Amino acid sequence: MADGMTDAAPLLRADAGGIARLTLNRPAARNGLSLALMRELRAALAAVAADAAVRVVLLDGKGPAFCAGHDLREITAHFADADGGHRFFEEAMAECAGLMQAITALPQPVIAVVEGVATAAGCQLVATADLAVAGEGARFCTPGVDIGLFCSTPAVALSRAVPRKPAMEMLLTGMMIGAAEAQRIGLVNRVVPAGAALSQAEALAGHIAARSAHAVRLGKRSFHAQVEQPLPEAYRIAAATMVENLLSDDAAEGIGAFLEKRPPQWRDR
Repeated sequence: MADGMTDAAPLLRADAGGIARLTLNRPAARNGLSLALMRELRAALAAVAADAAVRVVLLDGKGPAFCAGHDLREITAHFADADGGHRFFEEAMAECAGLMQAITALPQPVIAVVEGVATAAGCQLVATADLAVAGEGARFCTPGVDIGLFCSTPAVALSRAVPRKPAMEMLLTGMMIGAAEAQRIGLVNRVVPAGAALSQAEALAGHIAARSAHAVRLGKRSFHAQVEQPLPEAYRIAAATMVENLLSDDAAEGIGAFLEKRPPQWRDR
C-alpha cells in the first residue's frame, strides 16, 4: 500500500510530520475487517516498521464507525463452502491474530482514534493499540455472545488492557459502554468532544514524535516484553533495556541537554 491511494482502497495512508495515519476505508461496511482489509493493514504496518521517518502511527476509520469487527457478510458467505467455512475461518482468525501481534510488535507507538462504534474485533483493535483517544460519542462492546459467537479473540486484547471483571462483563453481556466508562476502566486514555478525536490524537502524536525515536522504540519493545512476565523476569528485561538505552547517543545527548539547560538534538540512535 502506498500514499495517494484512491477512495476505493480498503485502507488509506497519509504521512505528515513523522506521523503515519492509517484509515480503515470501508464506511459502507462500518469498516468491517474483511480478510482483504486485514491483509492491507498488516502490509501497511510492515511498511511503517521499515520507515525510519515514521515516529508515531494513528489508526482511525472513515465514516460514522471506527470498526464494527469482522465482516459478518463475508463470514456468512463461507458457510456455503464444502467444509462449512472451516478453512476460511482458520485463515481469517490467523490473519487477525497476526495483525494484532503486528501492532504490538510495531516499533512505533500506535494511537487508535475512535469516533462512533468500536465493536468485537474493532474493540480488539482499540485494546491492542498502545494508546486510544475517543470522541465522547464513541461506544464500545464485544457483542459476539448476542449472536452465539463469544468474542474469544477480542478477549485476548481486552483482558490485557482492562481489569478482568470489567473485561468479563463486556464479554459475557455484549453490552455497549460509552466513552466515559471506557476511559474509567482503562480501555481508552482520553475522551474529547465528539469530532475532535483526530485533532487531539494528532497533538498527542506530535508530542511523542518530538521525543527520541530510539528511546520510544526501545521503551515500547521493553514494555510489551515485560508486562506479562513474573516480577524477576520483568525487571531483568527492563534493566537490560535501560543499559541498552543508556549506551545510546540519544541518552548522552538528552542527559547533556538537560544538565546544560538546552533543547536536545536527537540523532534517533
